[in-house]
Amino acid sequence: MDQAPAPIPAKRYFTIGEVGELCGVKPHVLRYWEQEFTQLRPMKRRGNRRYYQHHEVIMIRRIRELLYDQGFTISGARNKIQELRGHEDDQKQEDGGVLEGAEASVQATEVVTQGPTEPFLPPTSSNTIQMGLRQELLAIRALLDEDV
Repeated sequence: MDQAPAPIPAKRYFTIGEVGELCGVKPHVLRYWEQEFTQLRPMKRRGNRRYYQHHEVIMIRRIRELLYDQGFTISGARNKIQELRGHEDDQKQEDGGVLEGAEASVQATEVVTQGPTEPFLPPTSSNTIQMGLRQELLAIRALLDEDV
């Protein structure tokens, strides 16, 4: 089970089944984790269907790694994620606050392209928008490359 996880497709929303396959976790486990990890808040639409965004898939992979690979308990994994968020907040303050323009775009791009052990990036409106735009552009590029 040391295989690298499949890359996350460039799309905006993922169903619970898709997330389960991408992360190697059953849907009932994902629903349980939503109760235990307050950072997991998938959008719910018709009939309470869950739709996860890219940053949530990354966080689920991180949670799975902490619980299954590193042997953390639920509360230990919750604390570790909070600790990672604290380090990221400290880093942002050391860097002089919020990055603007091209710097923010580069930072968001680096987060999206990192491997499966990438740190959790807390969802902010600018990060979510930039990641969504990047995913859409990658999807368009893939479509254009297929036509050539």
